[in-house]
Amino acid sequence: MTPSQGSERRARHSNVHRGKHRGEEANENFARGFLALSELALAGVQVSARATDLATGKELFSVDDHVVMPTASIGKVLLLVEVASRLAGTSAEAFTVLDRAPRDAVGDSGIWQHLQSPSLPLADLAAMIGATSDNLATNVLLRHVGLESVRARTEALGLTRTALLDLVRDHRGPDDAPQLSIGSAKELTWLFASLARGEIVSPEVSQRVIGWLSLNSDLSMVASAFGLDPLAHRTPDHGVLLVNKTGTDGGVRSEVGVLRGPRASVSYAVSTYFADTGLSSRLAVLDGMRQLGMDLLEYVH
Repeated sequence: MTPSQGSERRARHSNVHRGKHRGEEANENFARGFLALSELALAGVQVSARATDLATGKELFSVDDHVVMPTASIGKVLLLVEVASRLAGTSAEAFTVLDRAPRDAVGDSGIWQHLQSPSLPLADLAAMIGATSDNLATNVLLRHVGLESVRARTEALGLTRTALLDLVRDHRGPDDAPQLSIGSAKELTWLFASLARGEIVSPEVSQRVIGWLSLNSDLSMVASAFGLDPLAHRTPDHGVLLVNKTGTDGGVRSEVGVLRGPRASVSYAVSTYFADTGLSSRLAVLDGMRQLGMDLLEYVH
């Protein structure tokens, strides 16, 4: 994306109607998070968020949860669902070795680009996406299964406002999709709640995806409030268990997850889109997401 394209896109988003913020109807436990996100919206940040009780499905918190937002790497979850579906009922394909090719090369997140091995098993690539949102592994898996297959799987799940639009690119030209992925907070909370309940495709498929996502090492956004070890949180820590996926791009910070605690469990999603013109703007967004995380932690713990 060129600077001019980014400016034009931010201008379009700044004119989008922000809809109804249902803070007055939200559980009073979420007043702090609602205030923090409202302040961001007043400062020109586009915000969409939702939290639901995992056991009852009750809406706990909602801010423009129907709005389609850029979600960066969160769309990779849809790729993982498709890969897990192909592995269902068989263990042999998990060991299929895939080679990286020059056309797959991409920078930013992930570790495979820094490793010597030119080939890795399919299941290992999925684990790398879950752990570090590995861009190179994403492109290799997408080349293997096909973006059209991921789109078909997304449609079969009934998702109409959430999609993986493209492979990962260092630079997006005028003929490329403007974002890697998009999604609405309402659909994303449903997706993660359904994964947690074993309802996406099958219990086996859901559990495999949850296993990959449980490796995620990015706890820089909402999950920064949970006090967990970023590199090791696959088992409960002080009664808290998290599975999440984040998305980061220029002016985009997004997170979706399931948080379990001694008192309750929640599915949540928060997406922000902002003019990332200075460090203070970015830190304000991250702090607002953390404030909501503190409310989520209090609800479950």
